[in-house]
This record gives sequence, C-alpha cells and structure tokens, in this order.
Amino acid sequence: MKFRTLILANLALLIFSCSSSDEEESIIDTTIQFGSPQRVTVQGYDGQIMEPFLSRDGTTLFFNNLNNPSVDTNLHWSTRISNTLFEYQGELQGVATVSLEGVPTMDQNNTMYYVYTGDYFQTLQSIYTGSYNQGSMSNITVVENLSMNEPGWLNFDVEVSNDGQSLYFVDGRYDETGGPHEANFAIARKNGNEFQRDPNSDMLLANINTEDLEYAAAISKNELELCFTRIIGAISVNSEAHIYIATRTATNLPFSVPQEITEITGFVEGPTFSADDNGLYYHKKENEDFVLYYIEKLP
Repeated sequence: MKFRTLILANLALLIFSCSSSDEEESIIDTTIQFGSPQRVTVQGYDGQIMEPFLSRDGTTLFFNNLNNPSVDTNLHWSTRISNTLFEYQGELQGVATVSLEGVPTMDQNNTMYYVYTGDYFQTLQSIYTGSYNQGSMSNITVVENLSMNEPGWLNFDVEVSNDGQSLYFVDGRYDETGGPHEANFAIARKNGNEFQRDPNSDMLLANINTEDLEYAAAISKNELELCFTRIIGAISVNSEAHIYIATRTATNLPFSVPQEITEITGFVEGPTFSADDNGLYYHKKENEDFVLYYIEKLP
C-alpha cells in the first residue's frame, strides 16, 4: 500500500500526541496549497496504473498494474514527454515472476527497491532490491533487517530516499480475517551495506503514525517533506483513502502534524514527488479502474 490489495497464499489481504496548541501551530506552519489535479496519460498502455514512482531526475515513471489475484502484478516503466504525458516502454525485465511485484522506488544511483511476496511464508521477508538499467533489473537480493519476523506482520510498502541512505516502510498486521488491522511507518538507515531500523523512528514519526492506517510514503529529495496515504478506521468496502503531507525543518526533527491535501479527492493512494518536489503523482480509482493524476503546489 502502496498496496491496496495484496494476496498472500490463502489469505485475502486488503491493503492498501502532542498538545492541541502545538498541533494547531504545526498545521498553520505547514499548510500547503495545491492547484487542480490533471489526468496523466501513459500512451501505448491501456491497463491500470497503481503505486507510481517518478525517478529523481524526472525522466522515468515506474508503476505496477492492478494488485489483484486475477492478474499477474508486475513492474512497468515509461518515459516522460511532459508532466502529464508519458510513453510506455513495457514491463521491467529480469524481475517478473508469477508472484506479485509492486511498489517500485529508486535512489539517485539507480538502486531500486520493491515489494515481492513470493517467498513471504518461507522467509517473512517482502522487500527486495536490485540494480536498474534501461528497463531491466539485475543483482536482486532481499533487504534484511526490516521484517518484524512474526507471522502476520508484512512490510507491504517501501520508499527510498534520494541519497539511498534511508528507507521509509510500513509494518502491516494481518490475520486469518484479512487486514491490515494495523499499518504504521518505520525508518531504516544504511549502515555499511545493510539497513538497520532507526531507533529514533517513533520520535520522528510521532505525528504521523496513529491508530488509523498509514502507508505509501513519498519523501522529498531533502527529506523535509513526507506525503503518505491514510485510511481512517477499519478496512471495509466503504473505506476512504486520503493523501496527506507533513514537513520538518531538519532531518533529525519529527515531522509536523500532517495536513490532508483536500484538493485531491476520491479514493486516492500512492503519492510520489515530481523531480523538483513541487508536484505529486498519485493513483485514483475511477469507475473501478485505477488511473494516474498529477497536481502541483501553488506558489
């Protein structure tokens, strides 16, 4: 969730405080206005688009097709023509399997991270990484030290920072009735060649994580703005997903109380920043299909 729907073996998994005066001050300080959403076209592609990620240089849009057991969910790529027009290039080579691959994200050095569920029940791991080059993936390995290592807990989402040193990911809890029943963010930092959970995650995300479901992080290049999706209350057929944004003035400080981006309406998920961090791409459900939109901040 970036997965709204995730199926693991025989489990149908529907994915997807401070004082009041401090909260009010944070909301006022971080209010950002946006313009009108614009529909995005990926010419040459007629499938559904979910979990978009725009490369940090703005040239390549990655996404996965529908997250549904009736289809083979894989990673796709397209190249930029304009902010609202891309040209489809195909599925990513070297990574597709009969299991689900989705939620692509990549740092400035073309190291890609994504979610793969094929080995979850054997390893309890679901986040993988590899090297990206012109539509192909290689050197694919699992990212250790992120899993809670408890059955039912799944990392169903991941976002890497521009410099490749931080991962923003989700711990989601499921059971035999489905889920997620809990979904909150955690942060991992790179230490040598490995990632380790940041012991300061709870502090940095204190205003973000709640009893509701938070997922689908997008982090700006300077890591001072965080966009994400939130579903309020328990998952149901009537659940509504909304996109929020929070800010901070330094990377060692917690994010502010987030504001909902009210200009983005409908069932919406999976934000990703534009190359200049002044715009957002996201997917939206329209007439049972998932399509892509773009929105820009106002000056």
